[in-house]
Amino acid sequence: MDAMFGLYVHWPFCKSKCPYCDFNSHVRASIDHERWREALLTELESTAAAIGPRSLNSIFFGGGTPSLMEPETAAAVIEKAKSLWKPADDLEITLEANPTSVEAEKFRGFARAGVNRVSLGIQSLNDEALRFLGREHSASEARGAIELAADTFDRHSFDLIYARPDQTEEQWLPELKTALDLAGEHLSLYQLTIEQGTAFFTKERRGDFTMPEEDDAATLYEVTQAVMEESGRPAYEISNHARPGAESRHNLIYWRYQDYAGIGPGAHGRVTVGDDKRAVVRARLPEKWLGEVEEKGEAISETFTVAPEQRLEEALMMGLRLTEGVPYARLDAECGGDWRNFVDQAKLGTLEEAGLLICKEDRLQPTRDGLQRLNAVLQYLLS
Repeated sequence: MDAMFGLYVHWPFCKSKCPYCDFNSHVRASIDHERWREALLTELESTAAAIGPRSLNSIFFGGGTPSLMEPETAAAVIEKAKSLWKPADDLEITLEANPTSVEAEKFRGFARAGVNRVSLGIQSLNDEALRFLGREHSASEARGAIELAADTFDRHSFDLIYARPDQTEEQWLPELKTALDLAGEHLSLYQLTIEQGTAFFTKERRGDFTMPEEDDAATLYEVTQAVMEESGRPAYEISNHARPGAESRHNLIYWRYQDYAGIGPGAHGRVTVGDDKRAVVRARLPEKWLGEVEEKGEAISETFTVAPEQRLEEALMMGLRLTEGVPYARLDAECGGDWRNFVDQAKLGTLEEAGLLICKEDRLQPTRDGLQRLNAVLQYLLS
């Protein structure tokens, strides 16, 4: 498989902070769009100068809520990126968007800018659940945005969150089947997790709600997999489902541990230069990032060469999220030798006997049970 290269562009602003979100997102009363556009272009140029020529396979506008940026900003970044690196014939350009009517009205502008894939943060098709999740759109707006996205972009996807407090299989299945009636070739289905530092973390500890028991969440996961497989959109990653060939190419770059650059506040990058893999982390706070880019041309808070053992661990952590697993050749390439010298083979045997991993002839592959318990699998294997 040829090496791929992707560009991630982080837009850090949201209209409000969702109570489950631990991403680098911020609410601001006003944004100087022209100033932000120029800063993104400046950091893009400095990034290209640092990493050299590439074939560009994907651009991903994430956040935050990048559909709050002006389409002119997306157009400028896309044009600049295509001038700095050779664009692939099938260049995938994804924009994350919320389905509020205000943002949906900008879809055609983003399509004219060059965006050919949109990923909608629907999260639920139930109004009561949307209120609980702190979303600003209604179920009706969500349906309208999905239909508009299907009419506007070559490819579209949307996210749902399940395993919510008190959610039963009987409640979830009708919502999932409604989603499939609206869905295109790709659908992302995430179980609700409570992250430290979020509003939900405080609310759960206070007893405002109770998360599903582990067995109940596992049942919801299993029925979800069955329904998605029957629909012809099996999981290709823990939470992502697609018809064959419709997978998110940009996210596959991450999960296959291929090269990507990141610009914008808090963006990360992993780029191979010669025999080294270099990591770059951008300044996280929007105002700090903006000021440093305007002063120095980029805003890097940390950069380092990733050690072979860490490269191997990262390749395992990302690759075992995929149902295809991780080829041994990739692991050998990342650690610069035989990967088996870095991983406890007895632990691998234990995980295989437990039905969590399969040591195939050419790759290490998770089972469905292994995917469902991946955090525990990785913690055991890499400890």
